Amino acid sequence: MSLISQILGDDQTLDPFLSMINRCPVLSTPTDWKETKDAHVFLSDLPGLNKDEVKVEVHEGRLLQISGNWHDDDSDDKNKNMIKWHHVERCRGKFQRRFRLPENAKVDQVKAHMENGVLVVTVPKEDIKKPETKQVQIQGN
Repeated sequence: MSLISQILGDDQTLDPFLSMINRCPVLSTPTDWKETKDAHVFLSDLPGLNKDEVKVEVHEGRLLQISGNWHDDDSDDKNKNMIKWHHVERCRGKFQRRFRLPENAKVDQVKAHMENGVLVVTVPKEDIKKPETKQVQIQGN
């Protein structure tokens, strides 16, 4: 159930795009992937989170995973039931993004840096040598 539905009920008059954002980690965690001469660089917008609330891991050798949890600002509020929301667009809850890294990624040298709500993950590249072509002589007439 989306956050909007939890707060406002299953009102069908809600904007369907907003409901989709609350269910879709791709939309709630925008991430860009660019390739430079030396590295693959991932930039994730994670407003309101600090580095201790985000995990960057490499699974199964080549699967980069970025995950974390946006906490509800008033989850500890004793009067939570008395709060009336008028408009909700910001996402809450757990998120997880996965990217299959290419063969030229140096997965043992991944670095991550977070500043002003933007996570930057840098995966250095290595030169992959193409296998040499060997000419085979054909025997016979």
